[in-house]
Amino acid sequence: MSFDGRTLSNISVLAAIVESGSFARAADALGLSPSGVSRAVGRLESSIGVRLLDRTTRSVTLTDEGRQLYEEIGPLLTGIGDAVTMAAGASAAVRGRLRVNVDAFFSRRMLAPHIAKFLDRYPELSLELATREQLGDLVAEGFDIAIRFGQPPSSSLIARKLLATRTVTVAAPAYIRKHGRPETPADLVNHACIQMRNPVTGQPLEWEYKSGRKIIPVKTSGRLLVTEAGTMLGACLAGVGIARIKASGLRDLIDKGRLIELLPDYAGETFPLYALYPSRHLPAAKVRAFIDFVIEILDGDAA
Repeated sequence: MSFDGRTLSNISVLAAIVESGSFARAADALGLSPSGVSRAVGRLESSIGVRLLDRTTRSVTLTDEGRQLYEEIGPLLTGIGDAVTMAAGASAAVRGRLRVNVDAFFSRRMLAPHIAKFLDRYPELSLELATREQLGDLVAEGFDIAIRFGQPPSSSLIARKLLATRTVTVAAPAYIRKHGRPETPADLVNHACIQMRNPVTGQPLEWEYKSGRKIIPVKTSGRLLVTEAGTMLGACLAGVGIARIKASGLRDLIDKGRLIELLPDYAGETFPLYALYPSRHLPAAKVRAFIDFVIEILDGDAA
């Protein structure tokens, strides 16, 4: 099958039918007659050699082959439209709905305080933030982009590193007044340490520190085991125990004295933050805008 301008035109007609739900509405949107729309679909089906639409007097639905084709071409058509709009210097390409699969701690501590600014900047965009313990299947679940801590999985997704943050050991002033302050990692064995469950093994995550090139593993314990960092942070602020949390998003709490950083001479682990999105030559303008905004707020927090 050869690909030319007419094929692209016919594909655009198919997309208009799917998006509008009928031949008549697609014809109105494209400025064509209903018969012209029907002929375009017929030419496309003939050139491909498969039926793409099941048509009745009341409805139009994609066949399995049509659905597969549309899932492949939809992002490409969006990319073409975005590229044309951006070349014209317009910001209106940032529109529609943006679905983001996001790390819960990043969402609450770093992203949520700035969301109003992002929505004000792009009034034609609606945003859905879905927090997930695991990344899952980004494409199958219909997400445009994910923002996740940790090394990205080996997949066809494009991975862009946004940040590398260290872990810090912290406690509330009330806890320090009551139980004292550990001076070395070994002192932690005598303290209540809030445990985080490893989602893979189900066991508490191990704590370790670095002093120069030396790795110092520490066997900590505590009566509270949590599954996500937001709960850990809330419990730590309430004086339940000592926590080890990613430093990003904690600076304001430390600066205000609500948390005290412990063991500053011992480095914790480092976690990268990545933007992950489906492999495309030109990602949608709304995806690019969101990545740029995240970089902007990360730079602001680091300032």
